[in-house]
Amino acid sequence: MKFGDLTYQEIKEAAQSDWIVLVPTGCTEQQGPHLPVDFDTWFAEKVCNEVSKKSYEDFDINSVVLPAIPYGPTPEHKGFGAGYIHLPQNLHETVYDAVLSSLVEQGFRRIIIWTGCGQHQLDSMVHEFQQKMGNQVNVYIPPKPYQPVLEQIGNPNIPGGHADTFTTSIALALRPNEVRKDKISNPEYAIPDWDDPNLDLSKYTNTGSIGDITQASAELGMRLWEAVIERSSQIILDFNQRTIGKGLSNQAP
Repeated sequence: MKFGDLTYQEIKEAAQSDWIVLVPTGCTEQQGPHLPVDFDTWFAEKVCNEVSKKSYEDFDINSVVLPAIPYGPTPEHKGFGAGYIHLPQNLHETVYDAVLSSLVEQGFRRIIIWTGCGQHQLDSMVHEFQQKMGNQVNVYIPPKPYQPVLEQIGNPNIPGGHADTFTTSIALALRPNEVRKDKISNPEYAIPDWDDPNLDLSKYTNTGSIGDITQASAELGMRLWEAVIERSSQIILDFNQRTIGKGLSNQAP
């Protein structure tokens, strides 16, 4: 269920029925010369929508998916000179604190934040929010299953990191008309220190990609996609089993 497709009365009923809320976080940043800058936003929301559907069909778990906000912290991409919308970290946290507060005010109490970018850091904000709410709400940021899936299905000897084999294969499978196939080449790159607070990806790659994207294919992308949805659905199932029936009444405070 997409939050934006529902009426306010249907949303109220979903909250009163203790539905899980999936909150995909998006960002707008360069994805190499071959992919559109909205990939992370599109992918996070698409995963959440597909997982919501599968969780209902396979496990009878109801959930609603918020539209992804397409902006987040992207300072590491400024060196490429274009293609980014950067939200400072404090503003990023304030925005999602407001999103969580709005959901809890409406009666939702089981929330999963599905991060669409590896540089999205919301753990501290969520911890403070949980402390403020007490046992009224369960907010979870699961680890992304993408790298384990790539290591299982793809070539584990090909390093990745950004606009890489995984991303390009998914795009070739699900958004083939938006991939600039003539721009796909093996870039010159080095693996950056992702924990560097002053990270500038333009110092590590000549194209914006990190990983040999010439190994990407639509066939690999479809296999990756199916495995991602399978693993992600298990995340929803595990969260549901841990949190169902726990906490305070989900009537709006």
